[in-house]
Amino acid sequence: MLCHNFASLPLPFDPMNHQPPLHAFRNDIMGDLDAVAMAELVRSGAVSSAELVGAAIARALMVNPTLNAIELENFGRARQRAGLDHSGVFAGVPSFVKDNTDLYGLPTKQGSRAVNAQPAKSDNDFARQFLAQGLVVLGKSTMPEFGFNASTEYQAAAPTRNPWHTGYSCGASSGGSAALVAAGVVPIAHANDGGGSIRIPAACCGLIGMKPTRGRLVDAQSARSLPVNIVGEGVLSRSVRDTAHFYAGAEQYFKNSKLPAIGLVECPAKRRLKIGVLFDSVTGRPTDAETRASIAATAAQLADLGHHVEEMPMPIKAQFASDFSIYWGLLAFFVTAFGRGLVGSGFDAQKLDPLTKGLAAFYKKHALKTPWVLHRLKNARHDYAQVFTGYDIMLSPVLAHTTPEIGYLSPDQAFDELFERLTGYVSFTPWNNASGGPAISLPMGVSARGLPIGAHFSAAHGAERTLLELAFELEQAKPWQRIQDGR
Repeated sequence: MLCHNFASLPLPFDPMNHQPPLHAFRNDIMGDLDAVAMAELVRSGAVSSAELVGAAIARALMVNPTLNAIELENFGRARQRAGLDHSGVFAGVPSFVKDNTDLYGLPTKQGSRAVNAQPAKSDNDFARQFLAQGLVVLGKSTMPEFGFNASTEYQAAAPTRNPWHTGYSCGASSGGSAALVAAGVVPIAHANDGGGSIRIPAACCGLIGMKPTRGRLVDAQSARSLPVNIVGEGVLSRSVRDTAHFYAGAEQYFKNSKLPAIGLVECPAKRRLKIGVLFDSVTGRPTDAETRASIAATAAQLADLGHHVEEMPMPIKAQFASDFSIYWGLLAFFVTAFGRGLVGSGFDAQKLDPLTKGLAAFYKKHALKTPWVLHRLKNARHDYAQVFTGYDIMLSPVLAHTTPEIGYLSPDQAFDELFERLTGYVSFTPWNNASGGPAISLPMGVSARGLPIGAHFSAAHGAERTLLELAFELEQAKPWQRIQDGR
């Protein structure tokens, strides 16, 4: 079916459920600049890194008491670093690092009360690549326990809130970074993705979030040690050029010789693409009406831009949903059984939240299936690659329904109910993690309640450049709605 046949109806606006966004954008030295613009000002001498860092700290103090997006502030050290000479693509620009990544001198808590971490003795492998771009880290951003949830919520602590509407989830697991970037505290922040954890919060918070091809960036040692490495590092940003510059800068630090170089992408490509559209996930549960309408509108826009767009058959084997769920449980089982060895002697398994414990118990029921699950997940790469012999891009929702209210995915929920909700919500993104394929979430829609709706674009292994070129084209054709403009 060609794109011009897709229905694209305006979404109703419901003022009863709308709340003014909470953000820190104001008439200060940061304004509404992106990270590239800030770095250019620092290089030219028009502003100093110290001024940018000071403004970002002021913004954090303004909104974080409500958003609860900072796990650990490190403002003193950031002010010291801001006074140093900087090099790199983002020299002198303030940022945050997610709290599952070791930074020298700071504890890594993994979003968990069960972890009693000591200050890290060194930066981890990816942190060095991230810091090499000149970013000044203001602290660590929040995440749910060990990244297992799709909402940044806790059993016995305040949740991280979505700045577009503070009664709603900001996504996860890179939820704190997403909230801080969306609210204008910093222009770019670290995120990583083991099942959608860059793309999900990007979709919830109206950001650009790309999970790269496996091996594109330097992996943390913990990811390399997994039976199937599903984790991709990256960033969340408000502009496509910030994400593009990040990957170009990262290649200056490390370039994987097995992948085609991305280079610096600065504009759309002239080449028209063949794009397959997938509306529903492999779980068989239908996508909700608002999300479906947003994807249909995106498909129509792509056709108007001259791309060939058609609905595609389901490319994912039905077994995949069960396999990934068991692997998710396996990772939780590793935490419960080997936590002291993984995160330090201060680990207390009794303090793990009900979701982690429930996932571990779920895995034990299916443990005998492990060899076949791992075999099939490792082979997902080949099934994924086959899709892109016929298409350049696969378009789908990021999530199966619009952003839920806080509490809907709380770890306090009974496990069976929460598990059902999570597998029904996060049903498009995990295939890219198992297969190692790249994907990007773009803020292509807005719900009736004023919350962003993300569109998910997947491409062949190593084709991040194609994703970024298409993202530039869509951003220029219809700029994203900005949180500071309200509604």
